[in-house]
Amino acid sequence: MAADKKRGAQAVRDMVISLAVILLAAYVIYLFVPHDDKQDPVKPVSYGMELSSARRAAPYPVAAPEGLSENWRATSVRYTADGTKGAAWHLGFVTPDDEYAAVEQSDQRRPERFIRDVTQGAEKTAKTQRVDGEKWTRYQGEKYDALVRNAADGKSVTVVTGTATFKQLGELAGALQAKNEKTGSSTAPGAGPSSRPSPSASPDAG
Repeated sequence: MAADKKRGAQAVRDMVISLAVILLAAYVIYLFVPHDDKQDPVKPVSYGMELSSARRAAPYPVAAPEGLSENWRATSVRYTADGTKGAAWHLGFVTPDDEYAAVEQSDQRRPERFIRDVTQGAEKTAKTQRVDGEKWTRYQGEKYDALVRNAADGKSVTVVTGTATFKQLGELAGALQAKNEKTGSSTAPGAGPSSRPSPSASPDAG
C-alpha cells in the first residue's frame, strides 16, 4: 500500500514537472517570436492587373478610384464575366477609420436585384446625393448604406456601398473613373466623358 502511494505521488510530481517544462518552453518561444501589437491587421491587395483585365473584358466602363489617399486600403477585387450577377465588378476597401466601402458594378438586367444583393438588403430612399454635379440615389439598410447610379445608356449600374458614412461613400464615388480599354472611353460612372475636378459631395433633396 505504501509503495502504491509512493508511485502515485511520483507520477503526480512527474506530471507537474512536465507541465512546467512545457509552459517554460512556450514562454521562451513567445519571447523570441516577433509580435507587434500596433501592426495593421488589414492586408491590402494590389488590383492593377485585375482592373486592367476587367476593363478589357467588361461590356461597360469599369470604375475604380483615382486620387484617394493611401489611407484607403484595397482589400478585395474580382471580376466575374458571366455569373448570377451578370458581368460583375467588385473592388472593396477599408476606409481611413476602418469602415468598409466597395465599388460594385453589373450589367444585370434586373439591377434592383443586384443592388439588393450587394448592399445586404438596403432599401431605396427618396434622397439623392450630388457628387461632382451628378446625382446618386441613396439606399439605407441595417448592414450597409449605398449610393447608386445607373449608366446613361441603361446598360449597367454602379453601386458604392458599405458600413462607411454617406460622406465617405461620396468621397469614394467622387474619385471613380470608369474606363473601357476596348473602346478607349473614360467616363464618370453613369455620365458622359468628363474631366474630373476635386471630389466633392453634398446631400440633395432631389
